[in-house]
Amino acid sequence: MKLATYQNQKAEFEKAGFILPQYAREQVIQETKENPEWLHFGAGNIFRAFTAHLQQKLLNEGLEKTGIIVAEGFDEEIVEKAYRPYNNISCLSVLKADGTVDNEVIASVTESLNADPFGEDWERLEAIFRNPSLKMVSFTITEKGYQSVAPDSIMARLVMLLEVRFQAGAYPLALVSMDNCSHNGEKLKNAVMAIVGEGVHSDILPKEFLNYVEEKVSYPWSMIDKITPRPDAKVKAMLEEKGFEDTDIIVTAKHTYTAPFVNAEQAEYLVIEDDFPNGRPQLEKAGVLFTDREHVNMVERMKVCTCLNPLHTALAIFGCLLGKQTICEEMQDEDLKKMVYKLGYEEGMPVVTDPGIMDPKAFIRDVLELRLPNPFMPDTPQRIATDTSQKLSIRFGETIKAYLGAEDLSIDTLKVIPMVLAGWMRYLTGVGDDMQPFTVSPDPMLDKVQAPLDQIEEKAAELIHDKAIFGVDLEEAGLKDKVMESLHNMLQGEGAVRAEIRRVIA
Repeated sequence: MKLATYQNQKAEFEKAGFILPQYAREQVIQETKENPEWLHFGAGNIFRAFTAHLQQKLLNEGLEKTGIIVAEGFDEEIVEKAYRPYNNISCLSVLKADGTVDNEVIASVTESLNADPFGEDWERLEAIFRNPSLKMVSFTITEKGYQSVAPDSIMARLVMLLEVRFQAGAYPLALVSMDNCSHNGEKLKNAVMAIVGEGVHSDILPKEFLNYVEEKVSYPWSMIDKITPRPDAKVKAMLEEKGFEDTDIIVTAKHTYTAPFVNAEQAEYLVIEDDFPNGRPQLEKAGVLFTDREHVNMVERMKVCTCLNPLHTALAIFGCLLGKQTICEEMQDEDLKKMVYKLGYEEGMPVVTDPGIMDPKAFIRDVLELRLPNPFMPDTPQRIATDTSQKLSIRFGETIKAYLGAEDLSIDTLKVIPMVLAGWMRYLTGVGDDMQPFTVSPDPMLDKVQAPLDQIEEKAAELIHDKAIFGVDLEEAGLKDKVMESLHNMLQGEGAVRAEIRRVIA
């Protein structure tokens, strides 16, 4: 069974349990070519596993007539090797926590283009931006994609295309970042305005163009959450057992891992600020939540400060110390499982930011019962422990501040959070609970914060005052004694880290 010929092999695909598109693809391709409505920058795994699947749902229900055109501005090999040989069709393998897999052929992507101003696809991109039918341009280019405004950056290329649209009739448009970073729409707008402002200042661009990108182009904020790991060899083998042939795992020269199939977790969340001056697809009927900017920000805070990120960081720290290799393995450890349940439900939930449009208890329940224990999600504590010094302030400091500001809550009730902060300092020694060395993950603050095992208490006495790291001065917050006690307990030889976890969660 091959993707490009799925329409001629429907019986074989269905017999093997694959979910197939329920629309006339050639008709969708033609309609999209003539009246494109949605262009997406970033042809990676999250796009195919989430964004393209959303539009497929709408096409299946007859709610939309056009598909998505994808453009890649970083790694041209993705288009050349993972899209075009398969007629832009892919297989989505949804990996469920119960060990089952749902396989679906995704055919909503109608064109794949390389966003090279000197390449053969650029003329087509310009034609798309000239078309009044274009409603939205979305992005999954990682946070770094918005940080560069160099002439060859993806943001500079975007501005070139926006100028084409401006000259064609100054048609309105929504630019929607779907990258997993706070205030993503603001980051996108700032990058666009920086380039346009410099162009206007240098008389390269007309002043009217600046007004256009400020007044007729919108930059909705969004919160996105879905884990889409690299193509997995186990999934490849399972697909091959079903007779599916398009399973080559591709590693490009730029070290992008891709394949004709994409594997992803079942859970997915997308909340978008409803600001679309030229209209938008009916994505609310595919599960997307539309709201105002304030509530997008509240959902982001709920995830980052309480319901997901703090749990991930706690598991990362103690997973490294206890020699665990995957997050799902940690969730089989009763001590660590009890730790994150207490952290989320007992310490985080009393001060959670409730956005109203999404239930924090339901979200955290999915995280703890479906997402973190999923054996198909081979994420490692070592990867998540990267840059922890940059994460503690938002993931734990905000909760501490909330306790300090609450009249009906006492900072003295916090037990797990002080232990996690102490655990991070114990982690910085690079010595595990078995008293064997391990490699500490990359972090820009390592030179400042690391210390040997016999000097870490002295270093910790300095660090607890660092508001840049913890968001608060831990002594002023009333947590110094608990943090230092936990750290001291974890330094009492082999097995001391686990013993301290058991003491705190008892």
